[in-house]
Amino acid sequence: MGAHIGRRLRKGATSGVVMAAAVAALAASQAPETIPQATDNTGGDQAVGAGDTASPSGGGSASGDSPYYTKLPPLITPNKPGASTGLPLTTGPAEAGIPASVYSAYKRAELSIRSTDPGCNLPWQLLAGIGKVESGQANGGRVDANGTASPRILGPALNGNGFALITDTDGGAYDGDTRLDRAVGPMQFIPSTWATWGQDANSDGKKDPNNIYDAAQAAGLYLCANDRNLALKADLDQAILSYNRSREYLNTVLSWVAFYERGTHQIPDGTGALPVGRSDNGTRGNRPHPATPLPTAPTTPRPTPGAQKPKPPSDNRPGTVKPPTVPTKPPVTPPAKPPVLPAAAKVARLAIVANEKPTTTTGSAFTGLPRVAALDASGKPVPGVDVRFEIVGATDTRFGAGGTTATVTTGSAGLATSPALRAGEKTGSFTVRATVVGRTLGAADFAATVTERQADALTRLAGDPLSATTGTAFAQKVQVKATDKGALAPGVRVTAVIVTSKTDPDESTEGPSFKRADGTTARTVTLVTGTDGLLTIEPGTLLAGDKAGTYYVRLTAPGGGTTFVDLTVGAPATADPEPTPAPTPSGSTSPEATPSPSASPSA
Repeated sequence: MGAHIGRRLRKGATSGVVMAAAVAALAASQAPETIPQATDNTGGDQAVGAGDTASPSGGGSASGDSPYYTKLPPLITPNKPGASTGLPLTTGPAEAGIPASVYSAYKRAELSIRSTDPGCNLPWQLLAGIGKVESGQANGGRVDANGTASPRILGPALNGNGFALITDTDGGAYDGDTRLDRAVGPMQFIPSTWATWGQDANSDGKKDPNNIYDAAQAAGLYLCANDRNLALKADLDQAILSYNRSREYLNTVLSWVAFYERGTHQIPDGTGALPVGRSDNGTRGNRPHPATPLPTAPTTPRPTPGAQKPKPPSDNRPGTVKPPTVPTKPPVTPPAKPPVLPAAAKVARLAIVANEKPTTTTGSAFTGLPRVAALDASGKPVPGVDVRFEIVGATDTRFGAGGTTATVTTGSAGLATSPALRAGEKTGSFTVRATVVGRTLGAADFAATVTERQADALTRLAGDPLSATTGTAFAQKVQVKATDKGALAPGVRVTAVIVTSKTDPDESTEGPSFKRADGTTARTVTLVTGTDGLLTIEPGTLLAGDKAGTYYVRLTAPGGGTTFVDLTVGAPATADPEPTPAPTPSGSTSPEATPSPSASPSA
C-alpha cells in the first residue's frame, strides 16, 4: 500500500493537501528513503534544469521549462514541528540537511525581500524547495568560499525537443553556448531572464547566476513579482508555475516546501546528496505526464437465448441504472502572468546629476542639494525607485526633519533630490550618500563642506577711544558692524584679542582683559554678531587691569574683516599735599610768641 501511494505521489498528481495526508498516514510505517550513491561530478559541468511542459519559447518562465529533479522527500518528519532550523545539527533524515552556504543564501534573500516587499511574505523554504528540484541544492552544496557553484551548473541546450526552443541570447556569456541558451546556476535561470532579474547579493561587483547568493535573491524577487502575496495559495501556485509551467513541477516543489517547513538542519558545504531522477529521465522530451482516464460508452449485456427479457426497473426502485456520469475535465491552470519587474530591480546605477560638492556656512541651509538619477542598463531613467540619502561623517548637519537619513522616490524623470540640509556649528567635511533601497548597487557620494560664516569688513560705529583707570572697567559700549560683500553678516564668529601694538599679533601679557560670563577673565575671546550683523561689547565687560598704558582690541572675522579698538589705561589721580608755612623774617617774633596785652602776670 505504501509503495502504491508512493508511486502516485511521484507521478505528481496529488495536491499539497493530499501530500500532507499521505505523509501523516505513512509516517509511522515507512523508513527514511535511502540516499543514492553519489556520482562523480568532477569531470565538468553538471546538467540540471526545471520543467515539465514543452514550450515554443522561454517567455513567462524563468527556466525555459527545462528538466527538473523529480525525487520527492521521505515521509519521515525531519524534526518536530517548529524546531529550530538554524542549529548545526547532523541528525534526522539526510534529505533534511541543507548545505550551510546554500541555507545562508536562502535566509538572506528572505530577510532582504521581507524588508523591501513585506506584502510578498516570501518564505525561505520556497527558495529551498525550488533549489532542491532545480539543482539538488547546488549539487549538494558544492560551492566555493564566495558561494559560487563549482563546477558550474548548466541545463541541457533548449532546442525545443521536450522543452522550450531558445536560441542564444547572451553570446554564451553565462552558459558557454553561442547557438542555444541553457538554464544556468543553482536556481536555473535562462540567460534572458537573468539579464532582467540578476542580482549582486554578495556585493562582489558581479551578477553571477552561478553564485547561490545572487541566484537566491533574484529568484525571490522573481517569485514576488506582480504584487503576489505568497501566503495565499493561488498566488503561491502562480509564482511556482511562473518558474516552470508544469503541474508536476508545482506539486514536486510544494512537497519539498512542506518537508522543509517541518524542520531541517545545516550540513557542511559539499556534503549534500547529489541530485537524481530527472523529469526527462536524462533524455529529451519523454517526461511523464499523469494519465487522464477517457470516458467510455456504457455496454449493454447480450441477452441469453431463451431467457426472458427483463423489464427496465423504475427509477424509484432499488437497482435502478442511472445514466453514466461523464467525467469532468481536469482543471486547467491559467498561464502565469509575465512577471512585472520591481522598479528597484531595474536600476543598474545611480548617477550624480547636480551638486556633487555642496557647501555652506555654519548655521546656514545648503542651497545646492544632492541630486541623483536612477538609470537602467541602457541608461534610461527609472521612475518609482526609493533612494535613501544618508549623512556620513563627524558633523552636526541634519536634514530638515532633524534626522541623518531620508528616503525619496524618483519621479517620472528618474530623479531624486535630497531633502533640505542645514549645517550646525561644526565646520569640516562629510559625505551625503545616496543608495537604492533594497539593492547593493554602488553608492553615489557627495562631498559636502561646512565653513565659518564670513565678513570681509568690520567697522566701528563710534570712533572715540575707550579710557579707564587701572583697577576699573571701561564704562563705554563698543559696537562694530560686520558686512560681507556689502551685506550685513549675521552669525559671524569674531575673534577679539588684547594686543599692545597694531603691528604685533601676539596677545598682551598684561593690562586689559575680558570678563567672561562665569566670572573668569581672558585676553582672547570669541564674539558672535547678532541677526542685525552688529557685534557689541557691553559696558563693564572689558576690564582695565592694573597696568597703565595704551592697548588695542584687535577684532578679526573669517573672510578678512579686521578692525581695532583703542584702549587707554591711566593711573588714578592723587590727593593735593598740605601747604608749607612761609619762613619768618630774622629778629621778628612769631605772633604766637607775643604776649597778650591783656595778660597780667599772676600776684
